[in-house]
Amino acid sequence: MAPQTLPYPGRGQPSKPRYRQPRASVKQLVLAAGQGVARTLSWREGADGAPLVSRFVALRVRPAGVQLRRAARGGELPVRRLLAEWPEQEAEPVKYWLASLPADISLERLVHLAKLRWRVEHDYRELKDALGLDHFEGRSFKGWHHHVTLVSVAHAFVTLERLDPKVRASA
Repeated sequence: MAPQTLPYPGRGQPSKPRYRQPRASVKQLVLAAGQGVARTLSWREGADGAPLVSRFVALRVRPAGVQLRRAARGGELPVRRLLAEWPEQEAEPVKYWLASLPADISLERLVHLAKLRWRVEHDYRELKDALGLDHFEGRSFKGWHHHVTLVSVAHAFVTLERLDPKVRASA
């Protein structure tokens, strides 16, 4: 919906365009859509090799808030994708994501991207624990930059070695 302007009664200042619908929380929006729109998807294999599976609901929403309205300067607020994870055994959704990705992106891709957080956290832990990202104790930006660059190169090497099919075949 677009912002609505009330008709001008002829007295006082004309009304400004506003969104007249009441705001709702993401939980209320997903619950209103219902479990019937939830789709069961798998996004990757777990540690035991079994696929990780859950149900997801994707909706098109306009985020509300004073800061967003000010940024839009009275214009239309942007439409976003709301993704909610709603496992079958749960009475309500357990996780939410808000995405500014294009409208034509598939639900499978949206779920895959939302669930990449695990990979990012895993890589960051590996950078810190195994490769020494947090070991730098110098005081100069140049030294810190050098250290971070070397750790990043080491991480890229380790990742490429892990993904190399020849290494897996010989192990």
